[in-house]
Amino acid sequence: MRLLHTSDWHLGRSFHRVSMLDAQAAFITHLVATARESGADAVLVAGDVYDRAVPPLAAVELFDDALHRLADLGIPVVMISGNHDSARRLGVASGLIGRAGVHLRTDPARCATPVVLTSRTGEEVAFYGLPYLEPALVRDEFGVTAASHAAVLGAAMDRVRADLAARAPGTGSVVLAHAFVTGGLPSDSERDITVGGVAAVPAGVFDGVDYAALGHLHGAQTITGRVRYSGSPLAYSFSEAGHRKSMCLVDLAPGGPVTAERIDCPVPRPLARIRGRLDDLLADERLTRHEDAWVEATLTDPVRPKDPMARLARRFPHTLNLLFEPDRPPGETRVSYAHRLAGRDDRQIAGDFLAHVRGAGPDAAESAELRAAFEAVRADGATREAAP
Repeated sequence: MRLLHTSDWHLGRSFHRVSMLDAQAAFITHLVATARESGADAVLVAGDVYDRAVPPLAAVELFDDALHRLADLGIPVVMISGNHDSARRLGVASGLIGRAGVHLRTDPARCATPVVLTSRTGEEVAFYGLPYLEPALVRDEFGVTAASHAAVLGAAMDRVRADLAARAPGTGSVVLAHAFVTGGLPSDSERDITVGGVAAVPAGVFDGVDYAALGHLHGAQTITGRVRYSGSPLAYSFSEAGHRKSMCLVDLAPGGPVTAERIDCPVPRPLARIRGRLDDLLADERLTRHEDAWVEATLTDPVRPKDPMARLARRFPHTLNLLFEPDRPPGETRVSYAHRLAGRDDRQIAGDFLAHVRGAGPDAAESAELRAAFEAVRADGATREAAP
């Protein structure tokens, strides 16, 4: 059986205030075309369909369009809710939608009720959808005392294995799950799911099934030969600048080997992280390749330059994020700001603050402005105290 595994669409999410809706629509078109052209027998979506529990209308409309287009293919779809989704909202009308071949699994209590499909060679394959399991909310359902991801996911998988054991020998098995599995590499755009300091679950929790299609981490990665993250189809943070965004085309032989191929997703605009002094970044010919990219610039000038964003935008018009990490002289120690305030008067504190954020203290004209401002404040305070 051939499976097209994807996850973490995050419909409705922006990238540093830039709408990603057109890019997400392009991905849906790519997904439908790939499912049709690759001969996929099923499409798997491992959670975080939306970016938030109450998505904007445009995201809901795009999801509706995706459901209709996938249903029109006649290729079954199995989809679970992730930690960004509202499981109950996503699961509305799931029974009706299931009649069109799009199977939404959002209820933890139904994790051991699979979608059963027949492979090209006649074997049955059971698809178990494990929606994101928030430990504090589902531990009673699974009868565990520890409110941990490992405990609730382990209990859910025990139910899966029990159901699978009751089926005919040779039945294939696929689990969809949305979790942080030990060995996975996170990025800056995933919402923290840490509970009690422990978010990761061991890969061994998925023992006993032929394939585990994971969602949550945005970088495509193989945990074991049978446990994989497809990654998000689009980048949602500059920490993903080095990611190759893709879907996973999996060929599954029940009880046999699992092979996988990565199918690249459309890239709306490349990402680039550049670092250095502003004048150097504006003159460096090696950075020409980034002039059409979304750019995150880290400036290392010892003194914050004037109008840095406007100047960067003249060469890199798609600069979205600007950071400052001033170069420090060798041997300079970083003393806390609170410590630097000790023993300073108001004018000195203001001057120190300016040096702290800009890299250089006030010049003569700025010192005069500060002196006049503090004198005006003191005069106003004295007037208020003297008023009857």
